[in-house]
Amino acid sequence: MSGLPVLDVEEQRVLGSLLEKQATVPASYPLTANALRTACNQTSNRDPVVDYDQGTVERTARSLRDRELLRIVWADVGRRTLKYHQILDEKLELEEDERALVTVLLLRGAQAPGELRTRTERLYKFEDRSDVEACLRRMAARPDPLVRELERRVGQHDRRWIHLLGPVSEAEAVAVVESVDRDTVIADGADERDARVRSAYDAVATTYADELLDELDALPFERWLLDRVIAHANGRPVVEVGSGPGHVTAYLADRDADATGVDLSPEMVAEARRRFPQLRFEVGDLRRLGRPPASSGWAAVLGWYSLIHLAASELPDAISALTRPLDPGGWLVLALHAGEEISHVDELLGHEVNLDYVLHDPSYIVSVVEGAGLTDTEWYLRGPITTRAETTRRLYVIGRNPS
Repeated sequence: MSGLPVLDVEEQRVLGSLLEKQATVPASYPLTANALRTACNQTSNRDPVVDYDQGTVERTARSLRDRELLRIVWADVGRRTLKYHQILDEKLELEEDERALVTVLLLRGAQAPGELRTRTERLYKFEDRSDVEACLRRMAARPDPLVRELERRVGQHDRRWIHLLGPVSEAEAVAVVESVDRDTVIADGADERDARVRSAYDAVATTYADELLDELDALPFERWLLDRVIAHANGRPVVEVGSGPGHVTAYLADRDADATGVDLSPEMVAEARRRFPQLRFEVGDLRRLGRPPASSGWAAVLGWYSLIHLAASELPDAISALTRPLDPGGWLVLALHAGEEISHVDELLGHEVNLDYVLHDPSYIVSVVEGAGLTDTEWYLRGPITTRAETTRRLYVIGRNPS
């Protein structure tokens, strides 16, 4: 086609939503008017979040139809219902990888390559960041460029990209400056990061245990949540991955849960075994969690602040790995720091370390949990407890394995 269509913000949201749902829920695509409105207004994977009324969605869809960027069709089964089908990808002759990036850029505005790789996970599997960058540069090199790279601004970890299918205001581009590329923590490889994490927790194991052993006494919300896990498990096996010095596993076991702890750090496991010799603690990687020895699956898997050093792009695979060994009806329970930053520390409890703590966006975590097939999702966000010198918001998520 000669020239690109110029889309206003409502047209961008409608077409982006249709592109996304065509890939993620093909069984219910094309979308009804009500389903399209819901897709436009959903709170996850959207920036900004909007609240379009039905008239706005239908008026925008008709405008796109008149411009031959959307078709309105009749449902081919059941009662005659109008449905909406985008044809933007045909007009732009998009390859599958290009389609995924355009979709996310339409829905979330300016983003860095690492963010784009993470957020296109359900649309297209990019092998690494360089694949994303190659696709972006291919689209930028078209006779009618589809995307453009923004200049790096003060405080940014990486340069961001925008689509050229309509106005992206300078204010919007500036607003995302504080958004962090959470994949920088694995810039030198996941194995190197794992080695730093293991070394740090090996070094601080005894002091860490001394500091945290009775921390639940001052955390009523966390005790309430753990008590729910115990009641749900009802004597069936539960596992805490990233169990550290073992105090959370011990809390579960003291209240009649059949609890096991797993941690990446051998010294943390040794410390937990020393302090709680009656319990089971094993050295292991949460990304390779197996099933319990004497059961078909875990009644609950707890990732209690165990994902806090992972890059955003690693979370879908990690959460899927924790989901697979769940029993039908089993719970995945996650605790994380919420925020928009990577916090680097060189010293922890008097020991020299090299650790990055990754703070994640709550809506992204919930979308990854749901993307792993879990249902009945609950999530809770609490502020920092100043008497404990906390500085971050805390996110807790529960998802149920339906099968």
